[in-house]
Amino acid sequence: MQLCSYILSNGDASYGVMRDGDIHDAGDAFKTKHTTLCDAIAADALDALDQAAQQSSAMSVDTVQMLPPIVRPEKIICIGLNYMSHIKETGRDKPKYPSIFNRYPDSVLGHNAALLRPKVSEKFDFEGELAVVIGKPARHVAAADALDYVVGYSCFNDGSVRDFQRHTSQFFAGKSFQDSGSMGPCIVTPDEVGDLGDLMMETRLNGEQVQATSIGDLAFNVGEIIEYLSTVITLLPGDVIATGTPSGVGLFREPQLWMKAGDLIEVEISKLGTLRNTIADEV
Repeated sequence: MQLCSYILSNGDASYGVMRDGDIHDAGDAFKTKHTTLCDAIAADALDALDQAAQQSSAMSVDTVQMLPPIVRPEKIICIGLNYMSHIKETGRDKPKYPSIFNRYPDSVLGHNAALLRPKVSEKFDFEGELAVVIGKPARHVAAADALDYVVGYSCFNDGSVRDFQRHTSQFFAGKSFQDSGSMGPCIVTPDEVGDLGDLMMETRLNGEQVQATSIGDLAFNVGEIIEYLSTVITLLPGDVIATGTPSGVGLFREPQLWMKAGDLIEVEISKLGTLRNTIADEV
């Protein structure tokens, strides 16, 4: 199942199921019970959502404004230095534990939205990532059982303002600029994804490949990440984990490569689709 959130042409926020590139809305009756997609996930109501969506007519993606599949999740947790290729690119050794930082939800937009290069910096970098969405409360979960707590996966662009990121040892400042990141187009449920290690991810800037990797290159896999995080906190339905980016980021290129107004950035992951965003300057 492919789950998405959006704003309808009449201005109402809604959600539904994507099939063959078209959207089928959950419908008013279903949304009376479950106001948001996150509510439906928390209620374990996705089968009922699928049935409700089958009753609605297909809508083109072009007729709606796509939102992040989970609108304003309680937590967006990001993992740094989590591809072996990226670790080598930075000249570091594999860390003993996952490197963790947070993004604020209002820093993340949906598919086809314009990401904003902040007016205080020109060093706006791309980071294609696999996003994991939690489906039920997870606390002290073993890595071997962790995927049972995942409702699905999505594409993520952890847009990073590199000079602010390096102001201190804490990444937050460079990772939560308004409208700097994106997620989507959909959450794809595990039954349609299969083995995560078989997935391939590619990031393209203006049609040119800038990152390419197998998800199997993760230094800490999804199970290990969830085990570690759930030792510290309780992960809740709708929480998003961005699992890290591979080598090829603009910061470590020679010359350095930054996103600028008018650019098109795409993150494509096999079986999950392609997340597309243009770049605009902050006014």
